[in-house]
Amino acid sequence: MKNLPKIIPIFPLSNFIIFPYTTVPLNIFEPRYLEMINDSMKTNKFIGLIQPKKNNINSILDLHKIGCLGKITRFEDTSNGKYLIDLNGLSRFKIIKEIKNNKPYRECEISFEDYSDDLNLHKVDLKFSDLEIIFKDLKSLFEKKGYLINWKSLEKQNLNETINALAMASPFSLEEKQILLESKNLEIRKNKIAEILSTYNYDNFDNTTVQ
Repeated sequence: MKNLPKIIPIFPLSNFIIFPYTTVPLNIFEPRYLEMINDSMKTNKFIGLIQPKKNNINSILDLHKIGCLGKITRFEDTSNGKYLIDLNGLSRFKIIKEIKNNKPYRECEISFEDYSDDLNLHKVDLKFSDLEIIFKDLKSLFEKKGYLINWKSLEKQNLNETINALAMASPFSLEEKQILLESKNLEIRKNKIAEILSTYNYDNFDNTTVQ
C-alpha cells in the first residue's frame, strides 16, 4: 500500500461498480473526465471509481464512502473526441475527505487501511470446494437471467479474481453489489453472496409454475 496515492481523482459513475482483480473498458466523453484522464495519464494512471448515492438532491452528488482504485492499462484517443480506456481494479478505498481544488473533476483523500488484504493474495486460503454451492446457484441465476459466463476459464483464475468477477458481472442490484464491494474480505464476500443468492433462489427458482 506504500506506493498507492493518498489523494486521487474521483470518477462518480452511476450504475457501475468495479472490483479488485477485474478489468473493464470505459468510454470517456464528458469534458471534465477527459481532463481527468489526461491528468492521470501524465502522472500515475490512477483514478478512483465510486458510486454516487441515490436520491441526491444536491447539485454535487453525495458519494458512497467505499470505492475501488483503478489503474489505466489501455488508452485510446478516438477521432471523435472520446477516450477508450481499460481500467484494472487494484484495491478498495475509503474516502476520508474531499479535497478542494481548481479542477473540473473531484479529488479525495483516501485510505486503504481497511482493505490491506486486496493486494496480499497469499493470505487467501479459501478453496473452490468451499464455493461449490455458491457457484451452482450463481450459475443457475446467470442462466435464468440470460447471462453467458465461461465457467471453465473462471476455474483457472485466482480465487479473488473469480469471486470479484462474478460479483461485478452478476445480475444483482447495485445496492447488493455495493454491499459486496464493502465486504472487508473474501470470506465475508462469499457469505454475502450466499445470503443474496438465497433471496434470489426463493423468488426465482422455487416459485415455478406450469404454463
